[in-house]
Amino acid sequence: MATTVMHGRRRGKERATPEMPFPPEMQMQGTKMGQGGMILPNGTDIRDVTILSKTEWNRIQQELHKRQIQEERMRRMREEKENRKQMSKEMVQHWGNTIAGTRTRKLEARKLREQKEEEEKQAIDLEEARFQAQKRKEAIEKAKTQQYYQTDRVKNFHSALMLTEVLKEREAQIELKRLQEKASEGKDAEWLQLAKREHETAILQDQEKARQRIDATKTNQRFLTAQIQEHMKERHEEVEEDRREGEELQKLAVQFHIEKERLDNIKRDEKLQMMKDNMSQINDRQMIKKVMEQQEDEEDEECRIFAAAKRKMMKLRAEKEQQIHEEKQRNLEKIREKLAAQLQQKASDEDERIRRAVEEAEEKRAKEEAEKEAKMRKDMEESAKHRNKQMAEAEKKKKEERRQELEMVRIRQAADEIFRRNEEEKRQRRREDAVGLSNFHQDQVNLRRQKEEEAVQEKLALDKANQALLAVEEDQFQEYAGRVIEHCEKGGRNVYPLRKAAQTGAGGGKGPVFEGKGGIRPSYMVSDKSGKQMPHYQRDSTEETKESIYGPAKSKKRLGFVW
Repeated sequence: MATTVMHGRRRGKERATPEMPFPPEMQMQGTKMGQGGMILPNGTDIRDVTILSKTEWNRIQQELHKRQIQEERMRRMREEKENRKQMSKEMVQHWGNTIAGTRTRKLEARKLREQKEEEEKQAIDLEEARFQAQKRKEAIEKAKTQQYYQTDRVKNFHSALMLTEVLKEREAQIELKRLQEKASEGKDAEWLQLAKREHETAILQDQEKARQRIDATKTNQRFLTAQIQEHMKERHEEVEEDRREGEELQKLAVQFHIEKERLDNIKRDEKLQMMKDNMSQINDRQMIKKVMEQQEDEEDEECRIFAAAKRKMMKLRAEKEQQIHEEKQRNLEKIREKLAAQLQQKASDEDERIRRAVEEAEEKRAKEEAEKEAKMRKDMEESAKHRNKQMAEAEKKKKEERRQELEMVRIRQAADEIFRRNEEEKRQRRREDAVGLSNFHQDQVNLRRQKEEEAVQEKLALDKANQALLAVEEDQFQEYAGRVIEHCEKGGRNVYPLRKAAQTGAGGGKGPVFEGKGGIRPSYMVSDKSGKQMPHYQRDSTEETKESIYGPAKSKKRLGFVW
């Protein structure tokens, strides 16, 4: 089978040869085409078609895609190499006759051995921990037992147990003595005296022990009395401390009110002083305004006086000049008359000379008058200019002073506004400080009250815990005392001291049990110098007397004041 490759343009003059024939369909079409040309139905010229074999086509494709084919071949080689390597590892890792296998077996054996040793050590440590815990528990129980035996109540109970043993021994000795006396009747009196002395010695020893117990009881009683007095003293000191603290708080409150009144007085004085300063400033401004107005009036008056004086001077000058003119005229008239008389006496040629002299004098006088008039006009113009200039300067000065005064007023108003704001800020700060101080005092009071309440609650909780602990200790003691009394009863001993020592309530007293004080049993002392306890007996006559006076009792519980 041949493959056809069509090109857009022929590159040579090749033609199909007999070695590469056309396909049958093309041959059939060629027979049909005739001499009109070798054109396929799709418009392709058969002469532009090159026919390639499959081998040539594969070669061309390999040349075109050589790089991709080589990369694909290298990739397959790498994958095959990796697969063989992985397969080799999987086969080798389970071999036991290799160095790696031997090392792996040794490591696994070592790991198993260390794990087993660790388990054995953990088991030993666990056993040691249990042993140490048991020893600690035994030591703690022993310490608790010894500590329990060191309590006053247990010591008192053990003293009663010792007294029971002593009584038992005494009864045995009495019985032995009776038997000895019965057995030694008729023997030597010396042995009798010896036995009597021994008996008396034993009695003295018993009395000495009893006296020592009494002394110990009195010592314990004095200790308890001193402890009660110390507690009463501490309570009294606490009351005094509270009272002093209350007085201190009252003093602080009074001092606070005094300081507050003093601050209010200072503020009031500052306000009054500020009002006085403002009034003083207003009065000063009014006085300054009056002085300025007075100065302006004085300046206006001076101007008027100066103008009047100027007019008067001008008038006087005009009058003076008129008088001078009239005087000159009179003098001229006199001169004229005199000259006329002289001229009449002289020759006629003198008339011309006189006339010229008169004209010269008249011309000179007119010139002088014109100069005087010009000078006077110039002086009046200069005076008017000076007056206008002075009035303009005065007006300008007045406007400048008015502007300065308004500027000063604005500056003072700004200063007053700044001062007012500063005062307002000061009042606000003082108010905030006062509120903060009040809140701080209130917080302190609340904190103190809260601490007092917490202290009271802690004391109550502590008392409650102590009562619970005392109840547990009482139950333990009663259980222990019950077992001891039962054992002593089985041994035939006198258990009366044990029952007295094991009665409910600690303290060793003979009064009733205080339920709210941990179940203690206090002692009630007589009010004389003997310091003995009150009697604890009660007869039927006492109940009859109480019933006849107070009626039937609501409770049959003994209060402990009369037994």
